[in-house]
Amino acid sequence: MGFSFGAKTSAAARGRNMHPVDVIEQLADGHGWSFERIMRDEIAATVAGSAIDYHIAFSWLEEHETLHLSCAFHINVPLMRVAELVRLLALINEKLLFGHFDYWQQTEQVMYRQTLLLSGGLHPTDAQIKTLLMTALDACEAHYAACRGIVATTLSADEALRHALFETLGNA
Repeated sequence: MGFSFGAKTSAAARGRNMHPVDVIEQLADGHGWSFERIMRDEIAATVAGSAIDYHIAFSWLEEHETLHLSCAFHINVPLMRVAELVRLLALINEKLLFGHFDYWQQTEQVMYRQTLLLSGGLHPTDAQIKTLLMTALDACEAHYAACRGIVATTLSADEALRHALFETLGNA
């Protein structure tokens, strides 16, 4: 069952005079950020974190009028620890106000994802893009150690999260 509030219109009809990924490209270029325009609807970059590189992608989903951000890092999880990593991500997700984490077993990536709704022809602002990006990087930096703890030890999800939070607070 779906609700309908009227017919969907094209981007041009809604008054969007610039592609949302073009806005991100201009912002990235203006800040001297290294990026790659994968296709019309996607831009990607790699950002060095304190312990690992993060792979960032912004994707425009026209049919939903949303800008999707993913921030992923590679982590080689032994098969017997995958369930505990997924449990850890569920615990982390319970505490997040924005976005969520997933584990993509096929590519061995933990991925933070968040979406910005831009219906009605809206454009993303510099502040919104920076906030999306910083929220993703902060979340990944804050929880990478817990993910690493699951892989490198026999800690439970609760213990890995506690240890990682303790380390983070100890380094603050």
